[in-house]
Amino acid sequence: MDSGKSVSYVSADTKMKEASKGFRVKGITNGLVSGITYGIYSTLVVVASGYNPLISATGILAAPFVCSGLNDFFAGIFLLFYNAKQGKLKELRRMLATKPGKMLVIGFLLGGPVANGAYLVGLAMAGAYAIPISATCGLFGALFSWIFLKQKPTPRIIFGMIVVVAGAITINMVKPEGAPNFTLGIICAFIAAISWGLEGVFSSFGGAMIDTDVAVNLRQLISGLFVIVIILPIIGGLNLFVGTLAAVTPVLWLLLSGLSAGVSFLTWYKANAMVGTAVGMSLNVTYAFWGVIFSVIFLGQAMTPTMVIGSVVIVIGAILVTMNPLDLFRKGEA
Repeated sequence: MDSGKSVSYVSADTKMKEASKGFRVKGITNGLVSGITYGIYSTLVVVASGYNPLISATGILAAPFVCSGLNDFFAGIFLLFYNAKQGKLKELRRMLATKPGKMLVIGFLLGGPVANGAYLVGLAMAGAYAIPISATCGLFGALFSWIFLKQKPTPRIIFGMIVVVAGAITINMVKPEGAPNFTLGIICAFIAAISWGLEGVFSSFGGAMIDTDVAVNLRQLISGLFVIVIILPIIGGLNLFVGTLAAVTPVLWLLLSGLSAGVSFLTWYKANAMVGTAVGMSLNVTYAFWGVIFSVIFLGQAMTPTMVIGSVVIVIGAILVTMNPLDLFRKGEA
């Protein structure tokens, strides 16, 4: 009898370990998918920008913000269908009525219209060079957590910050030919990184009690509508917006980019919930690598040694900032 019970306990313990390992593998897979799909999104938006009337638009803001507004709005629509299937549509209105929900909305505006708009302006001016620069958001997230949440960084985090800065400096050592606004594009990429870092602070204030599927859905919808309804009229981009809709072809590419962005945010939040924010963020930030690779393969972006080295260094630094790399190989809980 005792030996039978012992075998039963061992069997149950083994099953628990296998289930835990499977859960962790699924979480890591979600994190990797979030990074790959955000790299795809970055590439597809640039493809859409290559069609008229976007490619011939005057000024530096109208085309990127038209792309930003339509992309986020389409992502929000795709996520509405997803949440409808999950039976969560009622939660969207409930979330907005709560104090945590209102804190999240502030984060949505920083991470959506401000960060995404600046990111796309950076892509338009600096090309794929802007992608790894935007990945310094982990550095700024750690800084703002230190300042506002009193979360003092460890020596590993400080070292990771130094590595990220070194990678950013490396990328900017050699400017690509035919990019007169390269420096301004890099600055816009940094603005995006800072805004995403701030979004992380507001998300930590308000996100603990909110369903992540609902939060991501509202983030994309609020961001897209804010750009279309408020920002585009201010910057004189409504005519370009209407012209882009009439052109159809760029809209089809933006539908695909919106789907990619929606999948990216959904799997990122799921990874955060399953393996912890640090690991999830570290896996998501690999978009800096994937975005550069896709730009080189599909957009003909010239690859320079400084771009390759800087991109790899930034990804390594971002991982060090957000987690202990050894955690990826440890079993059990994150």
